[in-house]
Amino acid sequence: MRIPPQLTLGAALLATVLAPLPARAAPAAAACPTDHPAVRKAIDTLTSSGEAPGVAVRVDDPRCGSWSAASGMADLATGRPMATGERTRIGSITKSFTATVVLQLAAEHRLSLDDTVDRWLPGLVRTPRYDGRRVTIRSLLQHTSGLPDYTDGLSGDIRWRHFAPEELVALALRMDPPEKPWSYASTNYVLAGMIVRKATGRSVEDETVRRVLRPLGMRDTYWPGDRTSIRGPHPRGYVRDENGRWADHTDQNMTFGGAAGALVSTTRDLGRFYTALFGGRLLPPRQLAEMRSTVAADPDRIWAGARYGLGLIKTPLTCGGSWTGHAGGVPGFGTVAGVGPGGRAVAVSLNADPDSLQAQTHMLDVVQAALCDRP
Repeated sequence: MRIPPQLTLGAALLATVLAPLPARAAPAAAACPTDHPAVRKAIDTLTSSGEAPGVAVRVDDPRCGSWSAASGMADLATGRPMATGERTRIGSITKSFTATVVLQLAAEHRLSLDDTVDRWLPGLVRTPRYDGRRVTIRSLLQHTSGLPDYTDGLSGDIRWRHFAPEELVALALRMDPPEKPWSYASTNYVLAGMIVRKATGRSVEDETVRRVLRPLGMRDTYWPGDRTSIRGPHPRGYVRDENGRWADHTDQNMTFGGAAGALVSTTRDLGRFYTALFGGRLLPPRQLAEMRSTVAADPDRIWAGARYGLGLIKTPLTCGGSWTGHAGGVPGFGTVAGVGPGGRAVAVSLNADPDSLQAQTHMLDVVQAALCDRP
C-alpha cells in the first residue's frame, strides 16, 4: 500500500494496442483527441524501460467519450499481451473507498470526524508513545495521526498468511513514531475500518459493497478476503527476485491490506467511482468539501507537489489545474486513478509495483499525458 519508491530496473518490450470503447456519444468529435500519441508514448516508456511487464490505461471524458490502451505483456510465461478492462489489485486506492464510507457515516451523524479513536475503540491505542484519546478520525483519514505504518514492519513471505486488523495495529504500536507531522500510514485506515464496524455493526467490506459498489454497478470490484487468487480475467503480477528477474506474485492473501489496500478492481470501475464521487453522487456537498480539503504531504512518502485530503491525493497538472484521486501499490501490481479538469477521469494499471522513483514518475506521466491530451 505504500507509495514511496525504492530502486529497481529490468527489461520488457511489446507493442501498444489502442482500442476505442463503445462509451458515451461524443457530441463534438472534431474537437476531441483521436490518436493520443502522448499517452501511447508514456505507456510504452514503462514497458520498454523494463519498469513493468504490462500497462493498461483507460480515459473517460464526459465530452469525448471513453478509450483505452495497453502496452506490454500480461503473462510472461505465455506471452499473452496486456489487455484493457481486466481486474488487478489496486492497493491504497482502497483508502478512497474507506474514507467515502466514513464520510457517509459522518453525514448521517453516526460518527464525527472529531471523535477520537478511543471513543470507538477504547484502550486499543494506548501505549507510552501512542494515545488513542488524542487521535481523531479526521487525523486518521488525513495521515496526521502520528501513528507509524505497519507495512514497514511486515517481513518474510506474507502471501499465504491471514492478518486480523488488531494484529496489524499491534504491529504498528511496537514501532517508532514517524519523524514528521504528516506521515502516510496504512495503520490509519485499518483503524478507520474498525471504527466503521463499531459504528454500524457491519464490516467496512460489507458497508462498501452496500453504499458504493452496488449503487454504482461496480461489478468488477470486490474484497478478496482470504482468497489468494483474482477472480475473472486478470494479468499476472510480477516482482523482481534477488537475481533481477521477474517472479510471479499474482496470488496472495490481501488481509495484510484490509481497509487500507485489499480491493480488486478495473480501470473502468475506478473511473466510474471517482466520477461519481466528485459528481456528488456519494457524498453531500459538505462532506465532499471536507474530503477534498488538503494539507501538504511529505514528497518522500508520496511524490513532489502532492497534497493530501481525506483519502485523496491532489496533484498539479503540467498543463494547468490539478487532478485528484489516489495511487496504490502492492507486490505485483500498481495503480493510479483520478479526475482532472472538466471531469475527465483516468485510470492506469501496471502488473508490477512501480517501486523506483523513475517507474513512479513514468506512471504519473501517463496520468499527465491523458489529462493534458488535446486535439
